[in-house]
Amino acid sequence: MRLVYMCMFMLAVNHLTAGVKVKNGSQKFSGNKDDKCFCKLKGEVDDCSCKVETIDSVNNQKIYPRLKSLVSRDYFRYFKVNLAKECPFWSDDSRCALKDCHVDTCAEHEVPPALKTNGNGNGKENKYTEKAQEVHSCAEERELSALDTTISDESKEAFKNWTEHDESQDLFCDIDDENSSGLEYVDLSLNPERYTGYKGASPHRIWRTIYEENCFKPQSKYGYGPNSKLAKKPYEDMCLEKRAFYRMVSGLHTSINVHLCAEYLFPSIGYGDSQWGPNLEEFKQRFDPQTSDGEGPQRLKNLYFAYLVELRALAKAAPYLLEEEFFTGNDEEDKETKQGVADLLTVIKSFNDHFDESKLFAGEPTEARKLKEEFRMHFRNISRIMDCVGCDKCRLWGKLQIQGMGTALKILFSGDTIGPQSTVNASSKRNFQLTRSEIVSLFNAFGRLSTSIHTLEVFRKKLQ
Repeated sequence: MRLVYMCMFMLAVNHLTAGVKVKNGSQKFSGNKDDKCFCKLKGEVDDCSCKVETIDSVNNQKIYPRLKSLVSRDYFRYFKVNLAKECPFWSDDSRCALKDCHVDTCAEHEVPPALKTNGNGNGKENKYTEKAQEVHSCAEERELSALDTTISDESKEAFKNWTEHDESQDLFCDIDDENSSGLEYVDLSLNPERYTGYKGASPHRIWRTIYEENCFKPQSKYGYGPNSKLAKKPYEDMCLEKRAFYRMVSGLHTSINVHLCAEYLFPSIGYGDSQWGPNLEEFKQRFDPQTSDGEGPQRLKNLYFAYLVELRALAKAAPYLLEEEFFTGNDEEDKETKQGVADLLTVIKSFNDHFDESKLFAGEPTEARKLKEEFRMHFRNISRIMDCVGCDKCRLWGKLQIQGMGTALKILFSGDTIGPQSTVNASSKRNFQLTRSEIVSLFNAFGRLSTSIHTLEVFRKKLQ
């Protein structure tokens, strides 16, 4: 009987201490059933040697605060973009049904005259003129996803000098929209990336088209849960280049979803105002293995892969970027921006476990060239799909982040050599050049990834 009681006592102790890990003399809870979203966020990032814990520390303590300050500078917060391009893949029959998904045209006098005439003085109307829009009452406009097109008179005047300065540069190439008459400046600080109410068939079609038709993807499902050890490992049927492509796209998609969960609009209670804030239930819905076909935790880890790719691009382009003027016409502002960039790049260059791009396209030369071209064309198609996004604010951030990632790839595979120690610099401007738009998108896109990783700590603490 004593033996029976002893067994029962031991079973009870084992049950109570399940999930408790003893390390260095302390007890740490590791089995929280609500913490399943983060079960893969530890150890080495796939196809890299850098660890998640290292990235969390460097990003959250050093890179994120510097980037947050830097992208608020005038040079980086004004992004020139064409939001009027037609979707090249299907008719535009799925625009966001909310009035707030359209550009706010109520304060038309605030729009620069050049935009009202398509930027070339020919007097043709574009979609931002009052006549081209459905009539909406300003009083009915809500905050969700309407683009704030407010530009100060001082900024409008400065843009003229910016344009003259840019046109005097020996540009490497014309990026998407560079010569488009539909280009306009958007103040990113007035149009933050957050939940807009854009959901349903339209955004689902965007991502389905990206993954099914324009993205390398795993051919087999992989298990998650009790029998996962018997299941095929993710991506093992793909070559390194295709895995890298998929992880970058998945990482970008994850970053966007993290921002939507972190900046979610909660409806007002009673007579109070609606509030923006982190939505834990939405986060769990997107990343818990049980509600994401087991893929949510892996998607979070892909965020770190995308982060490492763009981090390496900034490190490689550091010598080039340190020679940039970051011209806005305000000498003091330009000086502080240059100092901020130099400070950030010092931290990035000191990171000693960068992504190694030389491992990509390193096979048989003919096959490598073919794969690289396929890689490039897939990415180009994804950038064009962004013109099919039905919400203007979502389209703005989608185009910016895809362009930023494309700029990172351009940097990684430019220059005389590639690999962890290679760089591009200002002395080789004949062979390598970044436009203002590419630089702005590169820093802001990396800023979005950095913010996402910083935000994960908020959700991790809430889950614990």
